Amino acid sequence: MPTTRCPAVGARCPSGDDGIQIGRSSSRRAPQAAYPKVPRSFAVSATAPHPAGSLFVVAAPSGAGKTSLVHALLDRRPAIELSISFTTRAPRPGEVDGRDYRFVSGAEFDQRRAAGEFLEWAEVHGNLYATSRRWIDERMRAGVDILLEIDCQGAVQVQDLFRDAVGIFIAPPSIDALRERLIGRGQDAADVIERRVAAAASELQQAGKFQYVIINQDFDVACKQMMAIVDAAALRFAQQRSRHPLLFRQLGA
Repeated sequence: MPTTRCPAVGARCPSGDDGIQIGRSSSRRAPQAAYPKVPRSFAVSATAPHPAGSLFVVAAPSGAGKTSLVHALLDRRPAIELSISFTTRAPRPGEVDGRDYRFVSGAEFDQRRAAGEFLEWAEVHGNLYATSRRWIDERMRAGVDILLEIDCQGAVQVQDLFRDAVGIFIAPPSIDALRERLIGRGQDAADVIERRVAAAASELQQAGKFQYVIINQDFDVACKQMMAIVDAAALRFAQQRSRHPLLFRQLGA
């Protein structure tokens, strides 16, 4: 089934990886006062104070080990908050509402999307997914580091909106290793696995749009590399100045 990836703002683009299309989320709009529409410049305004928190955008082909690495990182860096995506799909075994996803009905999803609450949204294999842009912006300005686990096309769109976002791409050691991992999960039929492998070959071409690429051949090594990226991001000039304004005023910086 075709899938659609749509930023909350931006022009319609041609099909991307795995049938994903990038476009404008302007369909089925309805008013909702609680979440007013926010212009594209809200995240990158030159006059607004720089957020003290960092945004980590993590993407990978299905089966590359992204979710396991993210969970390991959050265990080791508990101050980082995971951005919980909204979805209309049913929960999988073991998934918990508010921890893994915000599971909502199609009607509620449409209402939130129409109100401009989402940074981006997507239709993937017949289910809708979205990211709350207001929540991310508020938490970052409060000094909280946010991690967004998302598909490759959505990650590129988010990095366009949040110019200081730290993009991390998780790659498998090989396509054959990726296929073996998908088979080992035992969650998908053979034809679905082959579609995911085919999509992965295209998604790997997006790696150059991320600042960092982690090859997940050894899980412990990959986890340490991910922690190193997170720790280094906190030492960037803008983040340090936002967290220590008095010191930097004294330094004249």
